[in-house]
Amino acid sequence: MLDAGDAVRWLQLAAPRGGPDDLPLLVNRAAPAIDATEIVIYLADYQQASLVPLLGAGLERGELSIETTLAGRAFTSLDVQRAADSPDRIWVPLLVGCERMGVLEIVSPAAGERAIDEAAWELATCVGQLVVNRRPYGDIVERLRRRLPMQVAAEIVWGLLPPLTFATDDMVLTTILEPCYDVGGDIFDYALNDDVLSVGLFDTCGHGIKASTLASLAVSAYRNARRCGLDLVDTALSIDKWIRSEHPHLFATALLIELEPSTGRLRVINAGHPGALLLRDGKAIRELPGPTALPLGLGHLATQRPQVYEEELHPGDRILAYTDGITDARGGDGERFGLKRLVDFVNRALNDQLATPETMRRLVRAVVAYQSGQLDDDATALLLEWRPPVKPFLPLPANGLHLNPPRPLD
Repeated sequence: MLDAGDAVRWLQLAAPRGGPDDLPLLVNRAAPAIDATEIVIYLADYQQASLVPLLGAGLERGELSIETTLAGRAFTSLDVQRAADSPDRIWVPLLVGCERMGVLEIVSPAAGERAIDEAAWELATCVGQLVVNRRPYGDIVERLRRRLPMQVAAEIVWGLLPPLTFATDDMVLTTILEPCYDVGGDIFDYALNDDVLSVGLFDTCGHGIKASTLASLAVSAYRNARRCGLDLVDTALSIDKWIRSEHPHLFATALLIELEPSTGRLRVINAGHPGALLLRDGKAIRELPGPTALPLGLGHLATQRPQVYEEELHPGDRILAYTDGITDARGGDGERFGLKRLVDFVNRALNDQLATPETMRRLVRAVVAYQSGQLDDDATALLLEWRPPVKPFLPLPANGLHLNPPRPLD
């Protein structure tokens, strides 16, 4: 069985001595350690429509479609892919934790043998971490992932966002937003602290720089309140206070969510936002009540404090939250995408047992296609699944750490 240990150790020691531009060459130089001749990094573009090669000297590759190629199938299915007509290469998902970054192409005479898979997964895990660790020190990764010029408003929002997907043994959270290069008013954030997952989804009024500035303030005030230990009601009041102070004529709708992964207890404040959907057993069973508060920034008009709605989730339940850019998208005939079409799409995806991030990727692609590729408003969706495990942790094998790659996103 091939062992990627030497290659991983060498990369971890060598990568910090170079810049981000050196990474593709370093990764390719590690190829002989796993009996490979070439290793190429492909990263998903912002729209998650294409896989773009991160090339070093001497390597030539083209952009690949996520929808129509084996590389794309590796990205969407989270499985190693190999083709009968290309027996010398495999495609391995490139994950950072639970975030899909792209794929790794490994060219090797041993590619047709399953014995290479474990080493390939181990190397891909290392490469994914190196891409994330080296990315802040240069612009090569950002330039590569952009297929269109990004507007300044979108630059502000993307610079504040956490990873699109986060998962533990007992829950999965995944998000998506469009238009990638011109988004301004939608933003989200989340954090897991002890036994509470906190999630905030915000839709600010307006467009462009003004909307992204308000979004920046909303998410920063949310983080500040959370990190100060405020409860859900006081968090809403704090955000409301800051928006009213700095932007007295503007507001933001919001969903503020807390989930206790150990119990499934859900708490929600809906501040003028579209109601989140509760999905159970492959179908939407109801819309969560709301609003329970005025939009943030208008709290001074309220006669009572924000109200918290509570729900006891069942194992496997999902919460689907979205901004009105999803349901208000209009087709060529002027008909709205609408809530029914949204529910039908998600139900079909769940019944097809797609991985949660792939469900969201396909949803936003469907919304964009419905509006002929040009959205009139930001469209953001968030899917939170609670799935308490029977066994919370994998046992360590007696013969060492030769584990099969985990599949946390199914």
